[in-house]
Amino acid sequence: MGYRASNDRTGVERRSERELVVTRTFNGPVRLVFDAWTKPELFKLWWAPKSCGVPMLSCEMDVRTGGSYRVTFGHDASDSMAFFGKYLEVLPPSRLVWTNDESDTAAVTTVTFEEKGGGTLLVLQELYPSKEALDEAFVGMEDAMPEQFAQLDELLISLGASV
Repeated sequence: MGYRASNDRTGVERRSERELVVTRTFNGPVRLVFDAWTKPELFKLWWAPKSCGVPMLSCEMDVRTGGSYRVTFGHDASDSMAFFGKYLEVLPPSRLVWTNDESDTAAVTTVTFEEKGGGTLLVLQELYPSKEALDEAFVGMEDAMPEQFAQLDELLISLGASV
């Protein structure tokens, strides 16, 4: 159960055998941060970690309780990987819950957005079906999540400047 605080203010913590929690405070209003998670044209701009060099090919989101999403990464359609699932709960602008249906070992993800001193405290919680599933996911996530969240921070700054 190690906690690793990184220099970019993203905390990645394993809370239990099956639960991973990532926290970060963003310099942007709740509504804008929520939009960045729920509007495909914004989501596309920050979700793929730039260091992995794999672009997002498509992003479809029907953000409502019972709606679905599908995000595809790759250099072209023949060499691509899709992530998809259903929204179990959508409470704008404070809470999103979705399934990750691309594998039997994927998590259910909950993201909450809370006003905090002019910024937004974001808490992402992933609940995995087993300890082994989290063990496998945690390896890539410890580096990817801080990078993704730094990219989101940059997007929020540019959106704030253009509002």
